Amino acid sequence: MKAIIQRVSNAKVIVNDQLISEINKGLCVLIGICNEDTEEDLKFITKRILNTRLFEENGKRWMKSVKDLNYEILCVSQFTLYCKLNKGAKPDFHHAMSGEKAKDMYNNLLTQLGNDYDPLKIKDGVFGALMNVQIFNDGPVTITIESPQKVKNVNTEKE
Repeated sequence: MKAIIQRVSNAKVIVNDQLISEINKGLCVLIGICNEDTEEDLKFITKRILNTRLFEENGKRWMKSVKDLNYEILCVSQFTLYCKLNKGAKPDFHHAMSGEKAKDMYNNLLTQLGNDYDPLKIKDGVFGALMNVQIFNDGPVTITIESPQKVKNVNTEKE
């Protein structure tokens, strides 16, 4: 599982010209789910999203987490995070989990975030929809986190 975590001053998701979700100060997290992901990967990513210290306190950087400051989190499912360009320029998404299995894993991630934090602070887009995601990056601060086993498996696979 992979998460692109962005510290934001504002972020929102629009689908078919309708506002679906919006947050102010907090995190916008793009979530990629690998076809080998398990509950263990989900728990690892959840812990990192909630506890990574990306915010300042009293002028000192990297002191507080989203959870410490009671900020919101906007999650967006993005299967393209598991794209590979093996031959030529055509994207290959065979590492991304597909269909209902991915939707279930993504919903489980949202539930886990809510259980470990506050369900009212967790927002999301529409799984599988064509979304307009507006992100006002604060900093900018953008980090990538990937569950440890997936880094090893995906990077060592023969092309």
